[in-house]
Amino acid sequence: MKIVVCVKYVPDTAIKIKITSSGKEIELSDVTFVVNPYDEFAVEEALKIKEKLGGEVVVVGAGAETASAGLRTCLAMGADSAILVQDPSLEKADSFIIGTVLARVCRDLKPDLILFGKHAIGVDNGQVPAVVAEQLDLPQASVVTKLDIQDGGFRAERDIEGAQEIIEGKLPAVITAQKGLNVPRYASLKGIMAAKKKQIAVQALSSLGLSADDLKPRISVEQVSLPPSRPPGKILKGEVAEVVPQLVKLLHEEAKVI
Repeated sequence: MKIVVCVKYVPDTAIKIKITSSGKEIELSDVTFVVNPYDEFAVEEALKIKEKLGGEVVVVGAGAETASAGLRTCLAMGADSAILVQDPSLEKADSFIIGTVLARVCRDLKPDLILFGKHAIGVDNGQVPAVVAEQLDLPQASVVTKLDIQDGGFRAERDIEGAQEIIEGKLPAVITAQKGLNVPRYASLKGIMAAKKKQIAVQALSSLGLSADDLKPRISVEQVSLPPSRPPGKILKGEVAEVVPQLVKLLHEEAKVI
């Protein structure tokens, strides 16, 4: 079984966000990058399926040269090979462009299963997997918390309001991983050393045969801003009979929640 996991290299969630002077993007000059946490669930699931059914795991990324570090992390976890579509323009490309690029790579690889994280930290839109599924005409199950692969098909479970939804379909398919699907493994020292010897196949964006319309942005960012600062909390002192009316009044007139 050939499994492709699409991986994004994203800013560490622990960073303090700063906006550039243009007001249109995040300042990334001194930011540490990591493998998108939800993509780690996808990589782990791919490795578990490989260990059970055999085959290979290929990790695929799209972006600048720095994105290769994220792919190297996945190789250290146990992925067999990696492909990077390298072009600086992809760092700021919208979901349609990224999805189109990844779909073209996946079409050539002819995988039995394509895995993603449910969304990438930072943009949080979760659109890329849907673009890939649509362009490859494949079934998709999103935000999956349990996945079984057998007899050329899949059975996926996902949490919904007060219940669980079960989705069944045939392979190949696109699946996106939610927290709870598994616990990603740490890269062992042996895996890290082995990853250093593995080659990352670099493809130029121009080699994919995409048209100018394929790479035409569908959205533009007009402004990026931090959320407004929250007012300080209030501590009400006194007897319960005195404090409760004050609390009700504040919730009604200031917080406007009742």
